[in-house]
Amino acid sequence: MPPRYDWDGFGFDTRQVHAGERDEPGHGARITPVYLTAGYRFDSFAQAEARFTGADEGHLYSRNLNPTHQVAEGRIASLEGGSGAIVVGSGQAAITAVLLGLAGAGERIVSTASIYSGTRILFDRTFARLGVASDYVRDSRDEAEWERTIGPDTRAIFVETIPNPKNDLVDVAAVARIARRHGIPLVVDNTVATPYLIRPLELGADIVIHSSTKFLSGHGAALSGAIVDGGRFDWAGSPRPFPGLTAPIAPGKPSFVEAYGDRALEAYLRFGIVNDLGAALSPVNSFLLQQGIETLSLRMERHLANAAAVASWLDTHPAVESVDFAGLPGNPFHDISRDRFGGHAGSVFAFTVRGGREGAEAFFDALQLFSRMTNIGDVRSMALHPATTTHVSFSAAERERLGIGDGLIRLSIGIETVGDLIADLAQGLDAATRRTQR
Repeated sequence: MPPRYDWDGFGFDTRQVHAGERDEPGHGARITPVYLTAGYRFDSFAQAEARFTGADEGHLYSRNLNPTHQVAEGRIASLEGGSGAIVVGSGQAAITAVLLGLAGAGERIVSTASIYSGTRILFDRTFARLGVASDYVRDSRDEAEWERTIGPDTRAIFVETIPNPKNDLVDVAAVARIARRHGIPLVVDNTVATPYLIRPLELGADIVIHSSTKFLSGHGAALSGAIVDGGRFDWAGSPRPFPGLTAPIAPGKPSFVEAYGDRALEAYLRFGIVNDLGAALSPVNSFLLQQGIETLSLRMERHLANAAAVASWLDTHPAVESVDFAGLPGNPFHDISRDRFGGHAGSVFAFTVRGGREGAEAFFDALQLFSRMTNIGDVRSMALHPATTTHVSFSAAERERLGIGDGLIRLSIGIETVGDLIADLAQGLDAATRRTQR
């Protein structure tokens, strides 16, 4: 495992370029090499044994540790303010590794109901088959609902800082207080906000997850996921059991908590859950992730500015029924945007076209600059109709509870010229108006 990251004294923009770097001794390469190797040679019989027992933290197999990955891991940990990080094959793999590392068969997790549809499907389908049940809080601001939902078998709380697609922001600090009161780790998906906009660990979260395919990379070229260990949760002192972290690693060996201290979760996931599940990231994708992170702050400035301009324009358009963007003054989550996000609300949000499905279909098919696709967080702007795509497997009643109506369109606003984006939306809305007024 890499040494503790040492970029705390530098600014965000500097760390996104340099944190996690190591000198390349062979040729002095300035850019991190791509280490395309599955395994690593051992110097001796004793070293091989030491690496398998954890006494030597050197490289063993690229399923759990790779030199290219270590740079990305150091950089992400530095930007989020964690004690360590792990990169994996996708954001879904990151969520799976963390939550299955904390909860087993017969145990439960509690999540806000308004989260990315793929995560809800993961919880309700695959986790349920493994015996890990999920309970949902509909109103993240309702402390009484949290208290009713958390039970003796709850092992983790999961939220998104900026839920996709409804932009119904979560006050991480408020949820963290509830989690601490119950001795439960708070896991926060910070994909849409990124550490440029908000750092959940500073607000009391314990673990941060990213689908780094999205904004951290920004180019849409490669899948990846990241897990950041906050390093502050008291695994041994919690009233709830976490045997994976507190039981001996092997007969006669210490626990991960005893051996690794504030990096216990990172070590447990790296050498245990992630290693066992095999959710390895390709070193090429790790390299592409690093390339994206280098420009994160520059891209986010444009993402945020473009999103605010587009949302404001949509809010006044006669063909638009409503806009789900917390940056707008009348939005019910505007106070969280103001108090926690510096007045921003990310660049992934939804709006509802008048005319229901028919209006949405005409709008969608008329788009020219916006890409019709399922990704988010790319430098390119994208649009999707959730009711017939990401949420098509949800019951009509659940879609209604989540606010996924037939006219709802999700947007991921890119970094193009904002006037061009608005012009494309305008001609799409004109097409929707013509269709529904025939």
